[in-house]
Amino acid sequence: MIGYLDGAYLWVKAAHVVFVIFWMAGLFMLPRYLVHHQEGLSIPGEPERWIKREALLRRMILTPSLVIVWVLGLALALNLGLLDGQPGLGWLHAKLALVIALSGYHGWAVGYARKLAAGRPTLSPRTLRLVNEVPALAVILIVVLAEVKPF
Repeated sequence: MIGYLDGAYLWVKAAHVVFVIFWMAGLFMLPRYLVHHQEGLSIPGEPERWIKREALLRRMILTPSLVIVWVLGLALALNLGLLDGQPGLGWLHAKLALVIALSGYHGWAVGYARKLAAGRPTLSPRTLRLVNEVPALAVILIVVLAEVKPF
């Protein structure tokens, strides 16, 4: 399947990057929302506002972006020969592993939002703030892998 995208490759790549930006924006926002939501659990009316905000963020940005990133990313990976045993794609395997981990983080954040909606926080505020840094670290590594292709 190497090169099957032909002239559309750069357009698919551009769309992939755009939706990665949207997804990352959502992954930077949702954990901050979770911190504020958790801090506001004891304030009347506050949890309901955060539940609405979190749901809107998931519905409008996070979930659609995640799906589009995966579809376009897999199309690009197939175009490079991921399934054809093409040599020199170690960077792509590492990138995919990080994207899988970041997708898991996305799922964890959505699950934690549901816990907060039920009034059951399980993390300390400090831990929750530290967990906010996961997407930033992951995106740094992913960009280096995709642009430098070190192996």
